[in-house]
Amino acid sequence: MVFGLFGGSTALAVSKLWSGTYTFGQLIHTEKALQVIMAIFLSVAIAFVFGFIVMWLVRTIFTFEYKKHLRYSIALYGGIGLTSIFYFLLVNGLKGSHLLSDLGIEQSFINEHQLTIVGGAFVTFTILMQILHWCHVNIFRVVVIFGTFALAMAFAGNDLVNFIGVPLAGLESYVSFINSGATDPNTYLMFVLNGSSQLPGGPTFYLIAAGIIMTTALFTSKKAHKVVETAINLSRQDESDQVFSSSKLARQTVRGALNVTATITRVIPFGFKSWVGRRFNTENAEVGDGVAFDLVRASVNLVLAGLLIAVGTTLKLPLSTTYVAFMVAMGSSLADRAWGRESAVYRITGVISVVGGWFITAGAAFLISFLIATLNHIGGIFAMIAVIGIVILVVWNNNRSFKKKKEEEKIDIVFRQLVQAKDKHEVWTLLSEHVATTQVEVLTAARSSFKNITNGLMHDNIRLLRGATSDIADTKAFWKRYRSKEIVGMRRLDYLQAVEKNTWFHLGANNCSQIIYSLRRMLDPISEHVDNNFNPMPAEYISQFTPVCKEVDTLFEVTINMISTKDFSTSDEVLVNANALKSRISEMRHAMMEVMRHKDSNIRVAMLYLSTLQETQELISDIRHLLRAAKRFQN
Repeated sequence: MVFGLFGGSTALAVSKLWSGTYTFGQLIHTEKALQVIMAIFLSVAIAFVFGFIVMWLVRTIFTFEYKKHLRYSIALYGGIGLTSIFYFLLVNGLKGSHLLSDLGIEQSFINEHQLTIVGGAFVTFTILMQILHWCHVNIFRVVVIFGTFALAMAFAGNDLVNFIGVPLAGLESYVSFINSGATDPNTYLMFVLNGSSQLPGGPTFYLIAAGIIMTTALFTSKKAHKVVETAINLSRQDESDQVFSSSKLARQTVRGALNVTATITRVIPFGFKSWVGRRFNTENAEVGDGVAFDLVRASVNLVLAGLLIAVGTTLKLPLSTTYVAFMVAMGSSLADRAWGRESAVYRITGVISVVGGWFITAGAAFLISFLIATLNHIGGIFAMIAVIGIVILVVWNNNRSFKKKKEEEKIDIVFRQLVQAKDKHEVWTLLSEHVATTQVEVLTAARSSFKNITNGLMHDNIRLLRGATSDIADTKAFWKRYRSKEIVGMRRLDYLQAVEKNTWFHLGANNCSQIIYSLRRMLDPISEHVDNNFNPMPAEYISQFTPVCKEVDTLFEVTINMISTKDFSTSDEVLVNANALKSRISEMRHAMMEVMRHKDSNIRVAMLYLSTLQETQELISDIRHLLRAAKRFQN
């Protein structure tokens, strides 16, 4: 939003510069704009660093077995947390508010007695926390409740203003222009925006309406839920759903961090290292079932994120509240040693993707707003109507893509249950279901791609081949992501059972990969042939190949049914039939080579047909091996 405003304002400022009447500094508050931009970028780093430091200190005090270390420290912790919330949200946040004057409290009194107020609040809250602790009240729950309230207030104080500020500025600009009696909007400058709002009745009504809309959106928007889910998955204590793959930058970052850590560790006294290691021992961590992390980290995330946003709001900086909260969670999870060597690369890739996407969005917002403002200025009402139509189309397409993606991710529910399961038998049941479902998804996608490839070849249809190219790429990405999840699941099996199933699991995984690669090898020469408009396949070849395609499709179908139902009673018969089909294809290949030796034929088409037969034969072998591996794994 900030960069969008900056881009649109810059576009209109540039249009005014041609007259020579104004300078850029007169039209754009460059100093304030740079201050806001720097604050946005710095807030990300500050949130991460503070999240790391505060979480490390708090975890050192309480450890993962925090219920054993509450006697002397919990009251102080609760007192500090609640005092911070009290000061920033109720004292500092109400500066200049009419609420204080309505209560008979002068702002000057607060300014003169800040230390007294803070000290009194700290003593009061600390004593109250100690009393509640003696009454067997979980103080961390109290801090989490107040932290949630603080974060909600911080979001309201920042996001609510950001949300309604732009429409109100536009409304006030329109009212000012109408009341001024001016006739040319291109020459009328909005100096009214330099001061406080002059809307009749003030902005209170609009703020309340905007608050209701925002609250409703947060409760009902699946996209908002997805943002929260991404942050939780990247910061959870146990093995998470690795949505992001590995990246070169993440691998280099992890390797560099390990080297730096090893260097620092060599100079730290052994006794101190042992003491810190004991404080961060996660073997007996008191984390509830189904939760991402314990109450200690939850309290740090909520309170610290709320305070940082409140400080930014007090300084009148439109921070990205979502990213401040996100980076606090990332810093605290790093300090909590949630980023183990098995998951650090994926989580760092996730953080880089999220933050990098934010920066890219900021640049895109500036450029697009600059372009739209320029078009609206030049094209007038017609350009505005066209832009509105484009925006509606983009929003509709985005929502459709999001719904499609959500449907594809339903299988992830099983994995989330898998990583949270404690019973080894339940782990095996969930892993078995996940592996079967994943293999069925790969085979179903491969079956569709094989149909498109062969039909595209036989009917000279480049559109089918291009669709197959996209489908195979999606299947490969899907398989790579879910294979890493299932490796996590294998590590959670009982040791003896993992040894027994390991071979068949990896054979099945390799065969899934080989099926995808076989399709890719089959597709590339066919796509090149058809795309270059070379001679199509002769009717003789098509009549020979069509029955083979039907039998391969049937093989796909019965294999999918057996794996999905886990009923392998007829698998031997299927394997025999598939082997017979392979033999037939071998005979077809030999016959084709004989034809090429003794008869004139289009060598390019003949070689393409031979290559297709070869890859079809390899595909059948991969399906046979996958079926056998699935049978041994599931049984």
